[in-house]
Amino acid sequence: MTIATELPAEQSPEPGTRKATPAEAPITMLNPDFPFSYDHYLAHPDGLAVVPPELYGTEVAVIGAGLSGLVTAYELMKLGLRPVVYEADQIGGRLRTASFPSAPGVVADLGGMRFPVSGKAFYHYVDLLGLDTQDFPNPLAPATSSTVIELAGKKHYAATSADLPDFFHEVAAAWKAAVNDGAAFQEMQDAIRARDTARIKELWNELLPLMDEQTFYGFIAASNAFKEAGFAHREAFGQVGFGTGGWDTDFPNSILEILRVVYTDADDQHRLISGGAQRLPEALWHHAPSGITHWPEGTSLASLHSGSPRGAVDRIQRGSNGDLMVRERWGRETGYPAVVTTCQSWLLSTRIHTEESLFPAELWTAIERSHYMQSSKTFVMVDRPFWKDIDPETGREVLSMTLTDRLNRATYLLDDGPDKPAVILLSYTWNDDALKWLSLTAEERVKLMLHSLEQIYPGVDIASHIVGQPITVSWEADPNFMGAFKANLPGHYRYQQRLFTHFKQDKLPDSQRGIFLAGDDVSFTAGWAEGAVTTGLNAVWGVVNHLGGSPVPGNPGPGELLDELGPISLD
Repeated sequence: MTIATELPAEQSPEPGTRKATPAEAPITMLNPDFPFSYDHYLAHPDGLAVVPPELYGTEVAVIGAGLSGLVTAYELMKLGLRPVVYEADQIGGRLRTASFPSAPGVVADLGGMRFPVSGKAFYHYVDLLGLDTQDFPNPLAPATSSTVIELAGKKHYAATSADLPDFFHEVAAAWKAAVNDGAAFQEMQDAIRARDTARIKELWNELLPLMDEQTFYGFIAASNAFKEAGFAHREAFGQVGFGTGGWDTDFPNSILEILRVVYTDADDQHRLISGGAQRLPEALWHHAPSGITHWPEGTSLASLHSGSPRGAVDRIQRGSNGDLMVRERWGRETGYPAVVTTCQSWLLSTRIHTEESLFPAELWTAIERSHYMQSSKTFVMVDRPFWKDIDPETGREVLSMTLTDRLNRATYLLDDGPDKPAVILLSYTWNDDALKWLSLTAEERVKLMLHSLEQIYPGVDIASHIVGQPITVSWEADPNFMGAFKANLPGHYRYQQRLFTHFKQDKLPDSQRGIFLAGDDVSFTAGWAEGAVTTGLNAVWGVVNHLGGSPVPGNPGPGELLDELGPISLD
């Protein structure tokens, strides 16, 4: 449990016992904008759709080999189509794992690194591919032996939230009261547990017009609980936050973004993928599904591509015969009846020359108005998890998972056993905090981060344990991403609605059909791998429908239920 939520933990019955009541059922990432059960959709024994035999082997372009692109390609391949994957850099996208050169088995997740257990569609693929996961050491999480919160020069050590001063519990209580009084938190979670889509939509559709133009900070500042508590509590809430740490860099964003996270427990109960998050997309690339249609058993995406995806895409345009023409950077051009783009949507206007007439003007506006969060991480490898050493004077661990208002903001400690090299994520920052690091080299970043930690842990010689070279990333500096993920600003709901619903194209002219958007930034849960998976599944539905396929009886897809459960129009 986290310091600023302290909401009741879910209690699930043991498998094979009595059926869970709604209060005991797990929270899932059943997004209130479109509460479609993607995990049930994936679990149906007859699959996702049926493609007519005459379409078997039809090529469909998938641009981007991140998680969304590979889920799209994998499911299209299972249906008997032939996905052709394009990738500008490396398989994995923002599920990117780097190894330390001197110890290749010691890794650092540069992008997505912690995945909420409520993301059931995401874990469908984790389980399918047999990947091991472990609890992620978030602040005050069960996997974290100690946490230090240092604000305004005052240091607080805690093994559990009960060890924190009353002030932090007051902050937690104020946040709990704010979301219950102003956003029907408990009612929404009850509806999500029960998968009561009618109630979810009723609650959410009432909140949308009230919240669409309100910032996260405006919401908490206007709440009675935080008004009574005072500014110091709001400030600490921003610096320490809930779930994964301080969220004040999110304060300018729409409160709707935050509610989608906390309703669905996306901010809590995180796990990491053993060996690194990139193992998931790489495993999808190489996995040969059983019961595949058309293709011989043993077929994988890798085998369909002779081991390597095609290169970076330079241009997308409509050909004279109606096909969508995809040109690679070095000139090869191929026509397709359907194309799925899973790259960050900004790239469709900045790095890929996309014919303007392929999308409605309103959709281009939504693409251009997207707001991306900057993000920076810096990792070092150390000789062992020395932070578990006990200071004989205090009886406490010499170093802890740390939340601070200093430059580092958040420091995480990652190990795989007492006698093995370990990793310190010295700093994980967002937005303005991330921009402070942008112009600095990896070595300069490490020196400043160590200086900050020395003020919190005087006498602890962290530097003497560092082995090899640091690993760092600033996602806004990567030309293939230009940011970590999207976060909508107030008033952006209409833009997100356009992006998300684009996969159902029955109201578009023929000239704008056949090209589909996917990726977490198209979803209503940008920044979460669940959104990458679910929008990939939306695109699969769109492609199959466009080519003339049909849903499986008894397993309606997202397109069949979009009108009933989908995002409402505010106009």
